[in-house]
Amino acid sequence: MRPFLLCFIFFLFLGFSLMVMGEGEGCNPSDQNTLLNFKKSFPNSDQILLSWDPSISKCCNWGGVKCNETTNRVIGLEVSIQLNGTIPNVVASLTFLRTLRLRKNPYLSGEIPPAIGKLVNLVTLELSWNNLSGRVPDFLSNLKNLWFLDLSFNKLSGTVPASLSSLPQILEIDLSRNQLSGQIPDSFGHFSGKAPSLVLSHNKLSGQIPTSLSNMDFSRVLISRNEISGSALMFFNASKTTEIIDISRNNFAFDFSQAGFMNETLVTLDMSHNKIWGTIPSSITEAILLQNLNVSYNRLCGKIPSDWHMKYRSQPFDNSSYFHNRCLCGSPLPPCKPII
Repeated sequence: MRPFLLCFIFFLFLGFSLMVMGEGEGCNPSDQNTLLNFKKSFPNSDQILLSWDPSISKCCNWGGVKCNETTNRVIGLEVSIQLNGTIPNVVASLTFLRTLRLRKNPYLSGEIPPAIGKLVNLVTLELSWNNLSGRVPDFLSNLKNLWFLDLSFNKLSGTVPASLSSLPQILEIDLSRNQLSGQIPDSFGHFSGKAPSLVLSHNKLSGQIPTSLSNMDFSRVLISRNEISGSALMFFNASKTTEIIDISRNNFAFDFSQAGFMNETLVTLDMSHNKIWGTIPSSITEAILLQNLNVSYNRLCGKIPSDWHMKYRSQPFDNSSYFHNRCLCGSPLPPCKPII
C-alpha cells in the first residue's frame, strides 16, 4: 500500500503544480493590466468588453484578444461596435502586438494617437469604419513590419503622407472613403519593396498622377471618385501584373488607344465617367481573365473590338459597358456607319 500511496501523493502534487503553473502563465500580467486600462479609458467601460474580467479568466481567453501560445504575450487585439471615445495612449504598452483591428466603432473619434507609431511589431493595422479625424500621421512610417494599413471609412483629412512609401513590407494601403486632398505623392513611385495595392477611392484628391508611378507594378489600383486629371496611362502596360484598375469618376483625359493590357492578370477595368478619348485597342481582347469592363461616359470613338478570348466569361459585355461615348460603334452598340 505504501508505494501506491507515495505514487498517489506524487501525481497529486504534480497535477497541482501544473495547474498553478498554467494559471500563472495564462496571461502576461503587464499585458493584462494594459488591457484593463485600455477598457477603463472609455466612458462606457462598464458596458463594453464584458468578458474582460480577471476574476473569471486570464486575458488570453478574453474576447478579441489573441496571445502567443508560447510566450502568452498579447499579439492581437480586435474590437468592434463597442468603443466610445478616443484611442487611448495606453495601447502603446502592448509592445508585442502584431494585429490591431478597431473597426466599425461609430463613436470612436479623435485623431490617430502617436502611441500607434510605437507598435513596431504590427503587421496589420485596421482602424476602418470609425469616426476618426485629423491627418494620416507620418509616424505610421515607423511601422516597418506593416503589411496591411486600412484607415478607410473615416473623416481623415489633409494630404496622403509621402512617408508611407518607406514601409518596406507593405502589401496594401487603403485610405478610401475619407476627405483626403492634394496630389498622390511622387514617392509612391518609389516603394522600396513590392508595390502594394493602392486604394484611395472616394476622397478629394486632385492634380495629375506623378509619372514616377509608372515604375510600380501595383496589384490593384482603386482611385475612383476623386478629382484627378491628366493621364493614367502609367497603369496600362502589358509588362505589369495588375488585377484591378478603377479610375472611374475623375477628370482623366488621355488617348486610350495607347494603352497596353495585362493579358494574364487583368480582371476588372473601370474608367467610366472621365474625358478619355481615342479608340479601344484591339489588344484588350487578349486579356483572358477580364470579367468586368466599363468604359462608358467618355469620349471614345471607333469600332468596339470583337473576338474576345476571355477564359471565365462566356457572355460578351453589354451596352452598359460602352454607352455615352462620342462615337463608339459596333456590337453591342449600333453598327458603325460605312465610310464613304
